[in-house]
Amino acid sequence: MPQSKLFAPVTIPTRAGRGLVLRNRTVLPPMCQYSIEQRDGVPTTWQLVHLGAHAQGGFGLVIAEATAVAPEGRISDLDVGLWNERQADAWKPVTEFIHSQGAAAGVQLAHAGAKASTYGWLKEYDDAGKTGSLAPEDGGWQTLTSTPSDLHGLDPAAQMTAEQIAESVQDWAAAAQRADRAGFDLIQIHAAHGYLIHQFLSPLTNQRTDQYGGSWENRTRYLREIVQAVAAVWPQEKALGIRFSGDDWVEGGWRIADTVRLAKELYAEGVRAFDLSSAGIGPFRGPSGPGYQVPLAQAVKQALPADAFVTAVGGITDPAQAEQILVTGQADGVSVGRAALGDPQWPNRAAKRLGAAMAHPAQYWRGRW
Repeated sequence: MPQSKLFAPVTIPTRAGRGLVLRNRTVLPPMCQYSIEQRDGVPTTWQLVHLGAHAQGGFGLVIAEATAVAPEGRISDLDVGLWNERQADAWKPVTEFIHSQGAAAGVQLAHAGAKASTYGWLKEYDDAGKTGSLAPEDGGWQTLTSTPSDLHGLDPAAQMTAEQIAESVQDWAAAAQRADRAGFDLIQIHAAHGYLIHQFLSPLTNQRTDQYGGSWENRTRYLREIVQAVAAVWPQEKALGIRFSGDDWVEGGWRIADTVRLAKELYAEGVRAFDLSSAGIGPFRGPSGPGYQVPLAQAVKQALPADAFVTAVGGITDPAQAEQILVTGQADGVSVGRAALGDPQWPNRAAKRLGAAMAHPAQYWRGRW
C-alpha cells in the first residue's frame, strides 16, 4: 500500500532555523472549552487533559482554544487568556505534556471584539435561557469593535479609538511573548469567525472613515500591524500562523479574493501557516456538507509559494476524505475538530485505516484499535 500522505511528516517553515517539524498532517484546531470557573483566564487541568489526550491520540499539531490577548477580548468569562504571567506559567505543563507525546503545541491568540462578553456555549446556560450577551449582573462588560453593528445580535459595542487600536496591537505582541515563555511552538492569529480582526476586515462591519476603514488597505491595517508587532517579538525559529474566514459568503462582504490577496502580503511578513474557515458575521449563508470549506484552502494554497502550510477545516470526518484532500493537492494538512471531540484517538484510528504507523502511547498498546 502506498505511503499515506496524511501520515507523512511535514515541516512548517519558519523565518530562521529548520522549521517546525510535524510527525503527520493532522491538526487539532482550537475549540473553546468554557471551563475556567474562576473567571481569571488561567488554564486548568481541563486544558491539560483535553489537549493532552489529543496529543496521545496521534495528532501532529495540537492548537489550544481561542486564548484572549486582553480580558475584554474573551468570548465568555469562562475562556482562557495570555494577558498575564500567571496564565503563561499555567500553560507550561500543558505544552510540556503535548511535547512529551510527540506532538507540536500551538495556541490561537484571539480578541472577540463585539462578540465578546457572552455566555459560554454550554447546555446549562442554554437550558436556563442564558444565551447571547452576558448580563451586567452576571459579570458582563463593555465590548469594543471596529464600527458598532447590529449584525452580531449582541449588546452594542463601542467603536475603538486610534489610541485603543494601538494599545490592542501591543496586547497581541505581549501575548505572543508569553506564548513563547509558555513553550508554544506556533501562534495562530485568529482573524476569523466575526471576531475583532474580522470585524475590521469585512466591509459588513467596518464603516470607519479614518485610516482603519474604507479602502481595502485601511481595513486590513489593524491585522497587518498585529502581524508586524507579533513577528517582532516571536522567535524567528518558531512558526507563525493565521486563521482566516476565507469568505463571508455575502456579496459586499469579505470574499476569497480578499483573503488570497492578504495571505500573499502576510506571507511576505513571515506567516507560513494558513488555516481556512469561513463566515461568522451575521446569519450563515454559505454552503454545507462534507469538506464544504476545502475550496477556500485550495484557493489560498494555489496562490502562495509551495512551502506555505495550508490547512482545510470543516466537515472533515473520514480518513479517506482527509487523505483525498491532501493527495489531490487541495491542502497540506487537515484540521479535525468536532470528530476529534468524540474520539481523541481519531489520528490513530485513521492511521490504521490508511495502513500507516500509529502514534499511540505504549500504555495503550492493548487497545489494538
